[in-house]
Amino acid sequence: MKSIKFCAMYTGGKDSCYSLHWAVMHGLEPACLITFRARGWDSMLFHYPNVDLVRLHSEAMGIPVLYHEVTGDEYADTVEAFRRARRECGCSVVVAGATASDYQRLRFATAAYEAGLEVITPIWGVDQAEYMRWLVEDGFVFILTSVQAYGLPPEYLGKPVTREIVEDIIRRARIYGFNPAFEGGEAETLVLDAPLFRKRLVVKGRVVRVAPDHYQYVIEDARLEEKGSA
Repeated sequence: MKSIKFCAMYTGGKDSCYSLHWAVMHGLEPACLITFRARGWDSMLFHYPNVDLVRLHSEAMGIPVLYHEVTGDEYADTVEAFRRARRECGCSVVVAGATASDYQRLRFATAAYEAGLEVITPIWGVDQAEYMRWLVEDGFVFILTSVQAYGLPPEYLGKPVTREIVEDIIRRARIYGFNPAFEGGEAETLVLDAPLFRKRLVVKGRVVRVAPDHYQYVIEDARLEEKGSA
């Protein structure tokens, strides 16, 4: 039976990494990662911070990455990137990490259709709190690289998210009204290790205050190292 090749919209964050993992676990063959270089934080469709580190994720998983520069119309750029992935990698499916944003999901689905691809959104509609628990339980190691919501403490920036931190985030989300999985842009994440990684990512950085309730973890050094090494 011929395997189904897919391309994954990939940012290096928890949602795209988990969706890629889901697709592989369900028998699809990863052909490539598609990573968009957005023009800034104000992008309505694409993740902006730390996407250059996807090259290290690509190496850690042994999956090639196609970078696509966003030059103008974000929808048109999405269609072009999907066509490129289909042409260069031979994929017939695109996997996206949308969880709750209709704006993103519908545009990705329409762009995929226009490019001749099917689209799968494995974590669409999941319970946001339970999803955060799944990530830690399934072996995903990730950090927060920015927080921009009242009630999210900057002390969590740059630290691997543990079960205890997840439960505290869920508790704070109930109190302050933000999305516990950050689908509303309340925080950004970066995966350091995952089940598909052959090596883990090690980063060093510093916390910078951008505005009231908005802090960033600025990564100054990043490298891969063998799992199990000190």
